[in-house]
Amino acid sequence: MYLVWIGAIMVIVKLLGYGLIGTLSWWWILLPLGLAILWFEWLEPFFGLDRRSVDAAKWDDQHKNRVKEEFRKARGGR
Repeated sequence: MYLVWIGAIMVIVKLLGYGLIGTLSWWWILLPLGLAILWFEWLEPFFGLDRRSVDAAKWDDQHKNRVKEEFRKARGGR
């Protein structure tokens, strides 16, 4: 997320033409946004860090616990 914020700030400063960033090429300005896309679309899911996989693991654990609880109740609470 830091790359998105850095990229957004750099775009705003570039558009205002302020300081050193105002003189940089657009390739350098858009580089953090490109890296953010790379991270969020490919690297994060590859390493299993995306929210979807975390939620799926949590839901699987909750499902297993519900099933165990139901079988325990069906056996008479043992």
